[in-house]
Amino acid sequence: MARLRIALVAGEASGDILGSGLMRAIKARHPDAEFIGVGGPLMEAQGMTSYFPMERLSVMGLVEVLGRLKELLARRKLLIQTLIDAKPDVFIGIDAPDFTLNIELKLRQAGIKTVHYVSPSVWAWRQKRVLKIREGCNLMLTLLPFEARFYEEKGVPVRFVGHPLADAIPLQADQRAARAELGLGEGPVVALMPGSRGGEVGRLGALFFDAAERLLAARPDIRFVLPCASPQRREQIEQLLQDRDLPLTLLDGQSHVALAACNAVLIASGTATLEALLYKRPMVVAYRMAPLTYWILKRMVKSPYVSLPNLLAQRLLVPELLQDAATAEALAQTLLPLLDNGDAQTAGFDAIHRTLRRDASNQAAEAVLNLIGATPSQ
Repeated sequence: MARLRIALVAGEASGDILGSGLMRAIKARHPDAEFIGVGGPLMEAQGMTSYFPMERLSVMGLVEVLGRLKELLARRKLLIQTLIDAKPDVFIGIDAPDFTLNIELKLRQAGIKTVHYVSPSVWAWRQKRVLKIREGCNLMLTLLPFEARFYEEKGVPVRFVGHPLADAIPLQADQRAARAELGLGEGPVVALMPGSRGGEVGRLGALFFDAAERLLAARPDIRFVLPCASPQRREQIEQLLQDRDLPLTLLDGQSHVALAACNAVLIASGTATLEALLYKRPMVVAYRMAPLTYWILKRMVKSPYVSLPNLLAQRLLVPELLQDAATAEALAQTLLPLLDNGDAQTAGFDAIHRTLRRDASNQAAEAVLNLIGATPSQ
């Protein structure tokens, strides 16, 4: 069989991790496979020749995207033409749906097989995107089982491959070792995780600290850890902490160590809730957004839950305190009992972890190679 040529496009760090794992698994079966497209340092380390730096695609937020729209559209147009000329055996768009779904559609129309890896949240809102996905994508690879069920109902070829985080995080984390690493003693530890973006920390930071003060009043032996997502977030959090006297350790990154070390988590809704679930730490999920955004989303979102643990359990496994319900008093009162007894949550977490632990990179590689009829080279 001729040498495989595989095109991939990842738009941010999480996609770079997924892409490099997938490339490694493909190379194990086809050592001479060639990889083209756009990726970050991890994908480049696996042998990807990136057409341009992945950072050029990493834009968050509406206003930032508008500022860069002309460049993004020009890059995408050129990329589509370059890939059509290169005639890869398959194209894999990794996450970044606003950028990659359009590429998939154009390449499929040009006769190239296409895969999308990581489902956008179509099951929750903007469900019409499924029509574009069905038209543009030969195969959807999902990280979560309920996503696969959604696509099956909509007639989109799909495979649930499991979640790489579930493979990477052990079924039982070593709490003692994590505490030793952070210099924490024996008493109860609560991880505060108010989000990784400036807006999230702006809306939740002070609220979480107010809740922490109430927890401390009820349990004077309590300690707090807060992993900061970036130097900018750390600076923002230090500003919010002025004039407060909390027994709080700020960490740079290290969210996994914080989760391993703690007894319970006060956490913003988002991907971090999945990490807390995989570390089997009881949690209370909170979220606040701009009132108008919340009002619009409330009308658009089809799902009864917002947090991943509840979506995965398909029931209210963890408390969700949203918008006006997210008061410092309510957060503290809901979290306190979990310090001593979060077993109902953690039993559910363990079952979900085992469901998601499927060796995702190898599952994804197998699905891609099956799609293009590529048997492992001898």
